[in-house]
Amino acid sequence: MSIVVQKYGGSSVADAGKLQKVAERIVKTKEGGHDVVVVVSAMGDTTDNLLGLAKQVSANPDRRELDMLLSAGERISMALLSMAIRELGGDAISFTGSQSGIITNDRHVDARIIEVRPFRVQDELARGRVVVVAGYQGVSYRREITTLGRGGSDTTAVAMAAALGAEWCEICSDVDGVYTADPRIVTSARRIPCLSYEETQELAESGAKVLNAQAVEFAKEREIAIYARATASPLPGADPTVDGTVVRRFAPRVPGSVVGVASEREVVMIQSPEIDRLLGVMDNFKTPGKQVHITKMNSGQNGLTMILSKENLHQERNLCAALKQLGVLWNDGVGAVSIVGTGINESHEKLLSGTLALDRAGIEYYGAATSSFRVTWIVAREKIQAAVERLHALFIEEAATLVP
Repeated sequence: MSIVVQKYGGSSVADAGKLQKVAERIVKTKEGGHDVVVVVSAMGDTTDNLLGLAKQVSANPDRRELDMLLSAGERISMALLSMAIRELGGDAISFTGSQSGIITNDRHVDARIIEVRPFRVQDELARGRVVVVAGYQGVSYRREITTLGRGGSDTTAVAMAAALGAEWCEICSDVDGVYTADPRIVTSARRIPCLSYEETQELAESGAKVLNAQAVEFAKEREIAIYARATASPLPGADPTVDGTVVRRFAPRVPGSVVGVASEREVVMIQSPEIDRLLGVMDNFKTPGKQVHITKMNSGQNGLTMILSKENLHQERNLCAALKQLGVLWNDGVGAVSIVGTGINESHEKLLSGTLALDRAGIEYYGAATSSFRVTWIVAREKIQAAVERLHALFIEEAATLVP
């Protein structure tokens, strides 16, 4: 039988009633003739609540102890879901990340998967069981419990699908796919039937919440098709783009067109002429930068501008104290707004027209950055919604339909 990996997010398993609905969908998948591996997130706001508890007892929680704490959420979900499947007459067994063979590097809080050894999972599939795996977590080569960062359950699911040679990997959440913008910000946003790996990865890196960037990276390397779907939707039919989003190598789109607009509120912009010392401090605190720009100032001195994601600031107080000694300018009032699409920077037209549109709308920006698939503007945080609405109108709603 073919293997199918399904991942269910925290909102899909937020309470006992939702867990039972998910269990019914899993049993139906099994009855359809598939071997099924399920990756599950922590229930509802469990991870945020546990993180809040940590902050109550420690302003700067140790990263190792955070992993020990936060990994408990998924263990609760996996055990309850296995019980629910058994109650429906199915045969299920739950595994932690380490039990299922998820091997990571030795970083805490934002570890990366380096290998999957799914021997126990394969043994249980051979016995006809549904295997329920705790997402978001693994074990380092030093036998330390690690977590994979926000959205890490997606990464677990795709990595497991690749290791098992799964037919597809289904990412189920409370939305029916990836949209051209966050529907809570742009009411005219529409579902995207098909995305390339690169477009999806850029959307995820730019703040879109449906899929995790590292998960897409795994899928791209192994050419695993990802189906982003609503938990309440039926099982995938002959054309899974009809009621979801399929992520694969190529998307049927004209190069140069904008496929989506994404935004991220929780970022910080820091600036300093002390390049070497600043980068050293960031590495000491294991804080990566989302964007880094080194420029030659008018005085002839080099300067550095760095955009940080606030979710990576697990020791923010200590980091701020260290940066204060360097005289770093710290701007906590900004956000990032991005347009994404294959080949949109083959010319400067998208950068120019987007910048002019923001200017005309009275939206001040602090800078812009590009990649092969993305243009990002840094704007005042209170202007994020207006910027997303304007860029979506320009590049999605008003764009002329082009035929490949």
